[in-house]
Amino acid sequence: MTKKVAIGVDIGGTNTAIGIVDPEGNVMVKDNIPTPSHGDIDKYISDLALAIDELMKSVKLLNKDLEFPGIGIGAPNGNYYSGTIEYAPNLSFRGVVRLVELLRNHFPKMEAMALTNDANAAALGEMIYGGAKGMKNFVMYTLGTGVGSGLIVNGDLVYGSDGFAGECGHTILIPDGRRCGCGALGHLEAYCSAPGMKRTAFELLAQYNATDSLLASKSFNELDSKMIYEAAVEGDKIALEVFEKTGAWLGQGLADTVHYLSPEAIFLFGGPTAAGDYIFKPTKEHMEKHLLPIYKDKVPILPSKLKAGDAAIVGASALVWKELGK
Repeated sequence: MTKKVAIGVDIGGTNTAIGIVDPEGNVMVKDNIPTPSHGDIDKYISDLALAIDELMKSVKLLNKDLEFPGIGIGAPNGNYYSGTIEYAPNLSFRGVVRLVELLRNHFPKMEAMALTNDANAAALGEMIYGGAKGMKNFVMYTLGTGVGSGLIVNGDLVYGSDGFAGECGHTILIPDGRRCGCGALGHLEAYCSAPGMKRTAFELLAQYNATDSLLASKSFNELDSKMIYEAAVEGDKIALEVFEKTGAWLGQGLADTVHYLSPEAIFLFGGPTAAGDYIFKPTKEHMEKHLLPIYKDKVPILPSKLKAGDAAIVGASALVWKELGK
């Protein structure tokens, strides 16, 4: 009996991860290739197609009855409607790249091939393989270098009129506040991303002249959210306040999201979420503080159930099942 498995591709600024995922969300085999700095999209597509071919051959050796109905791709500034990557700031490919069209030339018999951004892919992965199974209305926030989000409403991803809806990380948290990575001021991402937490730590170190903090000897380039978590575990007051302030800001942002969408749950994914209650507790407390009474105590904030190391591949592969289910 044949078994259908999905191919997931996650295009990052440095590496492109590729994997073959079974219907239960297990990664059977995986590989990665460099995401090039040369900007030659045709060469990159050829390299990517070759890597996908090699993975399919390797997994066929384990089970010759496998079928590969499609490829799902997660990428920065990925547009589901057009299958294009558009003006991605951290990729060497300039302008609008017709990625799905170019890759389909190498796999013309693939039944499904689709592209979206990485946060949307994570939301689909959560719905098909993770903690959101059975849910039709939920939100996924990805906390990392930036703050991404994927919105699921009535069982479908919200793409908007142009394919780019759902950028909750770029809502204005503090007018004329910190400069965000996108260039604008005061966005949620500037406060609640991993780099945002680092900026908060240095502001607090300066505010309190906290030379005795475990974080005081760290340079700006050296410090990361894992170090802040480790210091918080040791009871460091600066580190503990970083989590309290980050949770307050994130909770405020999540309250806005609840007011817009009234989701069944909000899932958090990414490096900072490994801190557990240090981030979840203040976030929940401050979200509830900002909610209208009709929403209070209705919306749990949950950790993603996707495996951190494979989440990007698994999330991208979920696009295949979504396409086939249409």
